[in-house]
Formats: sequence, C-alpha cells, structure tokens
Amino acid sequence: MNIREICKDAERIGISGHIRPDGDCVGSCLGLYLYLKKLFPKKEIKVFLEKPADIFSCIRGFDEIEILGEEVPQVPPFDVYFALDGRRDRLGGAEALYEGAKVKVNIDHHVSNEGGCGDYNHVEPDASSTSELVYDLVEDKLLDADIATALYIGIAHDTGVFRYSCTSPKTLQAAAKLISFGIDFPRLIEETFFEKTYVQNQIMGRALLESMLIMDGRCIVSYIDRKTMDFYQVTSKDLEGIVSQIKLTKGTECAVFMYEISTLEYKVSLRSTEKVDVAKVAEMFGGGGHVRAAGCTMNGTFHDVINNLTVHIEEQLEGAGA
Repeated sequence: MNIREICKDAERIGISGHIRPDGDCVGSCLGLYLYLKKLFPKKEIKVFLEKPADIFSCIRGFDEIEILGEEVPQVPPFDVYFALDGRRDRLGGAEALYEGAKVKVNIDHHVSNEGGCGDYNHVEPDASSTSELVYDLVEDKLLDADIATALYIGIAHDTGVFRYSCTSPKTLQAAAKLISFGIDFPRLIEETFFEKTYVQNQIMGRALLESMLIMDGRCIVSYIDRKTMDFYQVTSKDLEGIVSQIKLTKGTECAVFMYEISTLEYKVSLRSTEKVDVAKVAEMFGGGGHVRAAGCTMNGTFHDVINNLTVHIEEQLEGAGA
C-alpha cells in the first residue's frame, strides 16, 4: 500500500479508529495524521474519535481530534478516509463518514477483520499493532520525534510493553528505530501504561477482591456494576488494565472482566494464554479482536453472560487437553 499515491489527488482526508479508543487506536490515528500533515501540508486532514483518555495528551495533535458524540458530524464527504484498528462497524459515529468517502482505506491487525473493509486494505493479523503497520507504511525520511511518539505509544500499549506473544523481532526493530528519535520512552510508558490514579487503583482493587476462580481454577472472572462505578465516580476509561491484571493470576488460562454499560448489558474483555483463542469466543457474540485479547458486548445477568462464555472457553480448553 502506498499512502502517498492513494492520497495525492485528495483534497479532504479523514481518519478514525474504533469506539472506546485505546493506546494503539489513538497512537496509530495520530501517527498517521501527523505523517499526512507533513506529507501534504496544504490538504485538509481531520481525525474523528470518541474522546480518548487524557493520558494520551502527550501526543502531538491530541487537541486537534474532532470528538465524536451521539450524532454524526455534518461535514462534506471526504475524498479519502482511513479506518484504523478495526472494521467499519467499530467506527461508531464515524462509520457514516467512512461510508460516504470516495476512497476507503482500512489498516488493521485484528484477526476478526478478515480481508478488510476498504477499497485499499492493509490487514495483517500477525502484526503486533496497527501502529506497527502505520510505521511500515510511512516514509522513513518523513519520520520525526512527534510521529515516533505516537507510534511508539501505540505499539507499547498493544504489546503490553513488549510482553505479549504478538511482539516479534520486527516489532522490536520498529521500536528501536522510533526511540532513536530521542523520545522519552521510559516516561511515555510510565505515564500512559503503568501509572494509575488513586481511584483507578481503588476500583482495580475492588475488581480483584471480588474476582472468582471457576472451571477448576482455569478461568478467573470479575465484574463491576453501574452502581459501583457511580460510587467510585469512574468511567470505562478508569477500568482499563483490570483484565490484564487478573490474568496474571497463577494457574489461569483465561480471564474475563466485564462492566455494566446499561441495565443487563455488559462490555466484556477477554484475555488468555496459549490454550484459548478468545477472538473466536468473542466472535460468537458479535465481537472480535486478537487470539489472546478480545472483547464483545453481551446482554443478560452477570451469571448469564459467564455461563454463555464459559461454554466456549471450556470447549477450547478440553480440546487443548487442559
């Protein structure tokens, strides 16, 4: 894929990522945005996202994001529109903007996005992150510290700071190149990945305290209801990292964390080791993601959701001889 060629005749270019944008989504979108601004300084380029967490304000261009609300932005059609880090049905309020564009481009690394959803597709499920894919596509001569900061944060977040199995030698080579621009990578990792507010630590402690081991200790589950979220005055952004933390429990093969988004409706996050493909589990319920990290939205009581999920998790564990 040649971004310069795709965009050379465009006057208006749009960029969006998935709903509830995480580090890779924000990093890849802003990394591409900064690159395109440098490549085509006279073109109109816009990024549309649901409001990202403030921890990513260290990335240049953060304050230029057009924040998506419940209504579709009323703007003229774009000549080229990039959908990053997900399928078109994960773009939320930006899906209509993507559909209305003359040329659609999809860059993603989710295994559930088979084939892509654009006129041009760069979908590589084996890649660590969409930020790594954007890094592959940008011209080396135009890389700078600002673009490097965005892409490094994206790669670091989706690899769990290079701990997850999606980290490859190629990933580390990309990271090495990015830090060569003099970015303060220890601070970026500390402030955007590890650092938590006091209330974030409190809600994580609550989730850990109320977690349960099921399936003979092979799976750990926890959830936070709306009443608890209101008590601690937290939003969904304050719950990031909980599922990865409970997955660290010794002896578990799979972790499930969910929080209530409305009455009898839950946002579910799944993590696993080598014996469970959680993307396949999530796809059963309209979600998707990666082999070791995926998510979906489900309806019912907490016990209904867990019972429905564990049928498919246990099936895989038995098949793997766990």
